[in-house]
Amino acid sequence: MKKHVDVVIIGGGAVGLSVAYHLGCLGGCSVCLFEGNHLSSGTTWHAAGIVGPLRSSLNMTRIAMYATELFPRLEKETGQSTGYRQTGGFWLAQTEERMTELRRICCMGRRVGLGVEMISASEVGQALPFLRSDDLVGALYVEEDGQVSPVDLCMAYAAGARSRGVVIEEGCGVTGFVVDKDRVNAVLLDDGRRVDCGTVVLCAGLWSRKLANEAGVSVPLQAVEHMYVVTEPMNDLPVPTPIVRDLDSGLYLKGDTGKLVIGGFERNAKPWNPEANASFAPFVTLDEDWDHFAPFMKAGIHRVPALTNTGIRMFMNGPESFTPDTRPLVGESPQRSGFFVAAGFNSVGVMSSAGVGHALAHWIVNGKPPFDLWEVDIARVDPKWSDPKLLSDRMREAVYNQFAMHWPLKQSESGRNVRCPPLFEKLQHKGAVFGTVSAWERPLWYAENESEREFIHTYKNQPWWNVATREATRMAQGVALVELTPFTKIEIKGADALNGLQYLCAGDMDMEVGLSRYTTMLNESGGIEADVTVTRLERNLFRIIGGAATRHRDLARIRRLLGGFEALSLEDITSHESVIGVMGPMSRKVLTRVSDGCDWSVESFPFAASRKLKLACRPVLALRRSFVGELGWELYVQNEHAGVVFDRLCKTAAEFGLTHLGHLALDGCRLEKRYGHWGHEWGPDVTPLEAGIEFTVAKGKSGFIGCDALEKQRKIGVNQRLILLEVDSASMEKPLLLHDEPVLLDGEIVGLTTSGGLGPRTGLSLAFAMVQCTPEESLESVCDKPYMIDVADRLFAARTLLEAPYDPDGMLMRG
Repeated sequence: MKKHVDVVIIGGGAVGLSVAYHLGCLGGCSVCLFEGNHLSSGTTWHAAGIVGPLRSSLNMTRIAMYATELFPRLEKETGQSTGYRQTGGFWLAQTEERMTELRRICCMGRRVGLGVEMISASEVGQALPFLRSDDLVGALYVEEDGQVSPVDLCMAYAAGARSRGVVIEEGCGVTGFVVDKDRVNAVLLDDGRRVDCGTVVLCAGLWSRKLANEAGVSVPLQAVEHMYVVTEPMNDLPVPTPIVRDLDSGLYLKGDTGKLVIGGFERNAKPWNPEANASFAPFVTLDEDWDHFAPFMKAGIHRVPALTNTGIRMFMNGPESFTPDTRPLVGESPQRSGFFVAAGFNSVGVMSSAGVGHALAHWIVNGKPPFDLWEVDIARVDPKWSDPKLLSDRMREAVYNQFAMHWPLKQSESGRNVRCPPLFEKLQHKGAVFGTVSAWERPLWYAENESEREFIHTYKNQPWWNVATREATRMAQGVALVELTPFTKIEIKGADALNGLQYLCAGDMDMEVGLSRYTTMLNESGGIEADVTVTRLERNLFRIIGGAATRHRDLARIRRLLGGFEALSLEDITSHESVIGVMGPMSRKVLTRVSDGCDWSVESFPFAASRKLKLACRPVLALRRSFVGELGWELYVQNEHAGVVFDRLCKTAAEFGLTHLGHLALDGCRLEKRYGHWGHEWGPDVTPLEAGIEFTVAKGKSGFIGCDALEKQRKIGVNQRLILLEVDSASMEKPLLLHDEPVLLDGEIVGLTTSGGLGPRTGLSLAFAMVQCTPEESLESVCDKPYMIDVADRLFAARTLLEAPYDPDGMLMRG
């Protein structure tokens, strides 16, 4: 073969072969796939092969749905059977809470055109007489559910890839990499060869973590023992046998030529270390463990009584890899340019292979994914999660989470305290109830008694709403301290710092020293890749402040795009500084008392200004900004001084009505201020014009990434707009607005909510929504329509708000 290829793919399972096939379809690059053993001999060969196109969010569903299109087409194209057939599927619910969750998912299915239907327990019994249904509340039926033969699918992928010029070598493993600066430019094979390449795609399943380490890349996944059994033939199974997910038992059932496959997602899954057990051996099977499988066997017999008299033909125990948040790891590594990953599929790799292969191939060839993949982007995961001890601990619940209730704001119990702010213990003492965001522990709310510490999960009125309202109300009357340490903090300095930022940012970064500006960073299509606040600290020194979750993504993207500017340097200082928000009408008085002679007046310290000063005799950078819409400042202080500054603030603020504000109250406040959030309201597929934040784009500025696309869109108009809705509810029980709830107009779905919640100062139920429109429609015309929001199959009338419902003119924040 050639000594240089454009793309090297590592791993010949369903995912790697799909990437190879789709790269072959796109053409224009040379591709070679290396498999250390035989195609499909890793996790793929023992996969159950369930195909479920409906997932919990729009983009995850878009990824999964593509399989139902590709699998039959691939079979016709290659002449190689994939074993794909549509069987339909039943998602069972044993509780009303589960039914509510399924109703929400059903709404998502309708949005994308799937054949979904909520049915009663008696209808389940009529459709599946072999199934016990008297203990069910109901079920979700998905017409497009089905199954595929994993090994046959791999052979079809391989045939399609080879026919398009992709080279596939079996029995040829990758053992290492040649790294130059931040890029892998060659792979080393176990037969001694070196193959130079421009791009590497790691699809090695449970062996991906070890191989990635060789390239200096973090791929936090953990292999566990994953089990199912196959029964003897059964007489009463329908043909084809629908897929059955008994979610509340963690159980799934599927037909297998007259037999039944019984499997599930284990509590306290047993980690398995491939390096210690079998290196890169093919077709790995593990010992039968009937004790560990017993809960599924018991649940299976309960659900299918005929199993009492049915024998077991095969017990399959094979290794499967799971991730800390039970979502795949896909995309370009933030640690190595041109190093792509597709691994950690949490037992849905065969089903996901089609959509992920398609998306990743487009990402590699076109430099960006075909749609927003942030939910599965490997850049979302903190590298600290590569710690084997943390991963093993998280597996106690990560595997079971595949079928567990997906409660709003559900927090993991294991694998906690990965990143704790320096004020962690002090905040605990103040009553903080912590949750995690991108590995950081953050106060969700502050309890004033033991009963408020309990995290009660429900789809009804949230127990913490009253606490958030209390915190926000007190802030609006006095002063609140907010823990903001996880903010991403990146400094850019050097003679080219301004030029680099002018290229990156849509706003004008040539501002006076001591000023800050909120702006967006766009892609070539005008989509929003980041929304940040940039502060000019010195002539050639700028600080970028962004969201906590996007730290590694933002840093990698900025580094790559500024690679051509020689006279600048980047430094990630996120972990070096604590950030304390001081918010509320009394914040100016508190800071005046605590500081050493600083003038905090509006004339001396206007909105968007920054100052280096001293608080409690400690150096602090104070930035006048507010995400909650009150008068306020963000204080950036070195970690070693954070405790002293915090204590002094608490002592002084106590005289002015001190409260501590958690992040759930903060999120409600930003909804009241009509402030969007990257990853919710906007992302790579949404432009500032569509998002209603054109003010982040400097008038008359050119030369920044995405400017030509924006100019074109200004001329032709937009096809979607972001609006803020107030939802009417006459009952005491308010609708729980989260995200992805369908928005209807005259009975037709015209969009989805992007985020929602209760406004803690206004008491309003609010939701942002992205809705369809025509290019000639004005924003006022789009807003002047009778929208409805479908929340778990209940329709609520919604009124569009053109202005923020709280302090629309911004006088509180700017005064």
